[in-house]
Amino acid sequence: MAPLILIVEDAPSIREPLARYLETNHFRVRTAGNAAEADSLLAAHAFDLVIADIMMPGEDGLSLCRRIRSSGALPVILLTARAEEVDRILGLEVGADDYVVKPFSPRELLARVKAVLRRSQSLPPRSAEPQAKGYAFGPWTLKTEERTLEGPDGVVTPLSSGEYTLLLTFLERPNLVLNRDQLLDLTRGREAGPFDRSVDNQVSRLRRKIEADPKDPLFIKTVWGGGYRFSTEVRAL
Repeated sequence: MAPLILIVEDAPSIREPLARYLETNHFRVRTAGNAAEADSLLAAHAFDLVIADIMMPGEDGLSLCRRIRSSGALPVILLTARAEEVDRILGLEVGADDYVVKPFSPRELLARVKAVLRRSQSLPPRSAEPQAKGYAFGPWTLKTEERTLEGPDGVVTPLSSGEYTLLLTFLERPNLVLNRDQLLDLTRGREAGPFDRSVDNQVSRLRRKIEADPKDPLFIKTVWGGGYRFSTEVRAL
């Protein structure tokens, strides 16, 4: 059955043509003019993806996205009329899977929809509690609110943004084999490019910080031909 998409957009001049375009490209579509209408449809249908405008009367798209993602893993693409970096960062921080800046090409949005659906259907689910206050493993504690990594003596080991995101990805999915493409999708999403080798570099740097012997790692194991596995018990705090 074709994926079912919910479009939440208050402007009919955008909402209706976009719905028709997605339908001609073999998607099933429902539309809502605001967050309240979206809530009714979300309660009645099992959607595969939500496209929501950020700037709407009443509850905005950021708040709607935050609520959707707090109750499950339904993918969300945000539409924004502004291209400022702060809007993109806010969207990603509340759990959006992607964003598209208006005015946009329907073909570009279609490509983003297909990419997000492909990732959501292929990525392994979290096995540890998502958005926990922290995760303990070995002698280490990663505190998610402070975004800090502490050793047994309480000393903080500095992590770059990329190292933090990669470690959090591993801690949320312990003992699962994650290949490079999956790690790129989980850590960099739409910014990842083809032949991107940044995962291997990030793993090497992270190993130097958390492993007693980076050449014989205890935590981040290489799975030959498969990728990497975080091979230790992880406790959500």
